[in-house]
Amino acid sequence: MIRSLWKKGWPPLLTAILLLLLWQLGVTWAGTPAWRLPAPLQIVEEGIRQAPLLGKHVSFTVSITLLGFAIGSALGLLIACLLHVIPGMKAAFYPLLVLSQNVPTIALAPLLMIWFGFGLLPKLIVITLVCFFPVTVAALGGLSNPDPGMHRYLEMIGARRSQLFWKLELPYALPSVFSGLKISATYSVMGGVIAEWLGSDKGIGVFMLLAKSSFRTDRVFVAIFLIVVLSLLLFGAIVLLEKWTVRWKPAKH
Repeated sequence: MIRSLWKKGWPPLLTAILLLLLWQLGVTWAGTPAWRLPAPLQIVEEGIRQAPLLGKHVSFTVSITLLGFAIGSALGLLIACLLHVIPGMKAAFYPLLVLSQNVPTIALAPLLMIWFGFGLLPKLIVITLVCFFPVTVAALGGLSNPDPGMHRYLEMIGARRSQLFWKLELPYALPSVFSGLKISATYSVMGGVIAEWLGSDKGIGVFMLLAKSSFRTDRVFVAIFLIVVLSLLLFGAIVLLEKWTVRWKPAKH
């Protein structure tokens, strides 16, 4: 497994290293001021200096991100199952779900703060809103496309609707569910940062706002790097969970 990950991972890793090298050389050669565009080495040095302060910010962002991701993912899977199982629900509510995604989350956040204050609840709602839709769409697509041959066979032997759902449709939809979870995993960290922008005293988003207000571009890049790393770690955790859970792949038709 490690050999497979290395084989797949070294090309993008090498590309990233080359891009960082070009960035370092370009900034140094052009003499770009650090407040406008710091060099990668300057960003690393500032990240090391800010490490003690960043601890509490990262831990807060991770905690609300994981909680919001769990709630949003569970809600998305539940909604997908309800739309799939209950007759007429998909036709009635699915277009409204799609329409709801046209409202920017950052536009809803001020309303959530007015309604629920500056505590943890509005932040969790923001992350939940970001996470639930990809899981809902992916899971609904998987539930709607089980293996047709197996579906006909189970119907022929008298399987009930609930048995079709639990024995065929839900297990067959697991790869699609994990596809939605991977998308939500990357969105969840972004949702957590947006929530912190709109009212918090700690978190990576707050650290980024303080850095912006003081024109510390290097610290802004440190925050961006942390967001990317957290997103990749959560994405990787979902990939590993999928490998342990889904040990088969449905046949393609």
